[in-house]
Amino acid sequence: MPTDCISYQNSGYFSTLIQDYLEQKPDLQPLYNNFPALENFEKQIIEKQQNFDNQNRIPLVSVLKAQYAALEISDLTQQNIDLLAHESTFTVTTGHQLNLFSGPLYFLYKIISTINLTKELKSKYPTFNFVPIYWMATEDHDFEEINYFNFKGKKFRWNTESTGPVGRLSTEGLAEFFEIYALQLGSSTNANTLKKLFEDAYLNHDNLADATRFLANGLFASQGLVIIDADNADLKRAFIPYIKEELLEQTSFKAVQETIEKLKNYTVQVNPREINLFYIEDDLRERIVLEKDRFIVNNTKTSFSKAEILQLLESHPEKFSPNVIMRPLYQEIILPNLCYIGGGGEIAYWLELKSFFDAVNITFPIILVRNSVLLTTEKQAKKADQLGLSWKDLFTKPADLVNAVTHKISEFPIDLTPQKEILEKQFEYLSELAQKTDKSFTGAVKAQEVKQKKGLENLEKRLLKAQKRKLNDQLERVVDLQCQLFPNNSLQERQTNFSEFYLEKGEQLIPLLTQKLKPLSTNFSIITI
Repeated sequence: MPTDCISYQNSGYFSTLIQDYLEQKPDLQPLYNNFPALENFEKQIIEKQQNFDNQNRIPLVSVLKAQYAALEISDLTQQNIDLLAHESTFTVTTGHQLNLFSGPLYFLYKIISTINLTKELKSKYPTFNFVPIYWMATEDHDFEEINYFNFKGKKFRWNTESTGPVGRLSTEGLAEFFEIYALQLGSSTNANTLKKLFEDAYLNHDNLADATRFLANGLFASQGLVIIDADNADLKRAFIPYIKEELLEQTSFKAVQETIEKLKNYTVQVNPREINLFYIEDDLRERIVLEKDRFIVNNTKTSFSKAEILQLLESHPEKFSPNVIMRPLYQEIILPNLCYIGGGGEIAYWLELKSFFDAVNITFPIILVRNSVLLTTEKQAKKADQLGLSWKDLFTKPADLVNAVTHKISEFPIDLTPQKEILEKQFEYLSELAQKTDKSFTGAVKAQEVKQKKGLENLEKRLLKAQKRKLNDQLERVVDLQCQLFPNNSLQERQTNFSEFYLEKGEQLIPLLTQKLKPLSTNFSIITI
């Protein structure tokens, strides 16, 4: 099989901003705290110790115990929950939407990156404890992003409606969905395990938050993963002062806008609102907008005076929900967190937030790009070898790959560069000759040069096209392999659900990934299963 490795920077799948962050470009250094290297966590620990309110550990542990009360959990997860009460315990956190049946593969990679980093930290800093946290995005409301997953090239979509926080959404109606999906799984031992996991998670729990907690716990409990649903009044009490400041001072808007100015050479991931909070109820999640002296719940008739909204905040903080700008701050206030692990898009918006954290005097976490993985079968790896393809080849854009392979396997050179160079020398001579005789002749020489160069380029294109037809069978095998590994011309991890590979590897899948992934690596992990 190919043995080359692909860095994130050279993969073609990461933005310029993330590439520059990974290369620690000087212009970006003011936008983060400590860069994700094992030796930098010592400084991060010291900063978090000095800045974190340890009183927030009390409701954190209490809420987690309540959320896990109806769930069978491992001794390691129980131990990790208990450890969160101690001042020597810190967390590493990843967050993810409540995608149906986990959504794309990178759900696994995020959590495994988080678990593996806590192990590395424990080895490096044995006097401290490190707990892996999965923060469920229960307060999100973009249901269209999470109500489906892809399995063997087919999209399985849950057709229902949601207008409020997705974590509170009823799982009613998923029995019909399950019947259709179960037929596609087949009847193997691994297929039956998947069916039971889906059924126990979604058909035996009333809402999407409880279902997702059961699913993630079923997959990762043995690794000590702790899953948190922050849509909780007791947790939000610690966040009240920051919600109040957001309502009255709009600190986040001012700070993030200043940072965006520094990112003018990059694509900005998110733009702040003047107030970065939502008002939520079971079937409602709408922005809070300040109009004159009234706080309006957008698209409703509900509004509050300043005194009324502050009173509501004190009595019912659970009715206030942070958006993408405020959520990271909420996380860092209620968790003794050292590091957030996310995909490129998430890291991009975290890089907008450092000045906001500084303004409210909260320690900015280390931000780490999660592991990215390409899973291949032995058959696919062998086929790549037979076709003479490297992993770098397979990561290139389809049209570029076909052109490169055509050039490589053609029995004669398709590149007419030598002929172009000869032509250039000929016209250099003619141009000099024109200068010595009649300068008006120079224009005719130049026009003829352009015409003949264009003629050679057209011949080169036709030659390449003819060779593609002649080598069609070999090229089809190349294209077919790339399509298998990069469905819909996208990264496999953004398209395919884990169940497709679980059918093959069963319970060995997650231990294999856990063994192979290195959380601080910046290379794609290419794993043959």
